Amino acid sequence: MALRTSALLSVGFFLLLTRGALTDTDEGSLSIKLSVENEQSNEPLKSYSSSVVKGGVLLGALRRLHDAQHDFKFTVKEDPNFGLFLESVNGVAGNKDEKTYWEILSESSGEFDRLDVGECHPQSFTSAYLRTT
Repeated sequence: MALRTSALLSVGFFLLLTRGALTDTDEGSLSIKLSVENEQSNEPLKSYSSSVVKGGVLLGALRRLHDAQHDFKFTVKEDPNFGLFLESVNGVAGNKDEKTYWEILSESSGEFDRLDVGECHPQSFTSAYLRTT
């Protein structure tokens, strides 16, 4: 079971908002470059582009991308006490029995902060990672 947990933990899906990837596309939105990497299956890096209204949250960008790109899928689950949780990305879900889950982390100067998919404002960070832990 530890090996199976390690394998799932090593699935390296990354949502990467690279420095300079957030740019004004018009007066009311920000363009976002998203990269997803699956280290477990050795699939090539997948890159996506999306946008979110200024002041909007990351969930909006993910939903726009989901609607526009047939090969990008994600699901969220709403907990009545804690709000939204990222449940799966491109068919890979966290596993309660193996104590794995999705998290979104932003990176700034080598420090990582945990983000909330429903409250995260993309203009407040330059790099973020989407991964199972």
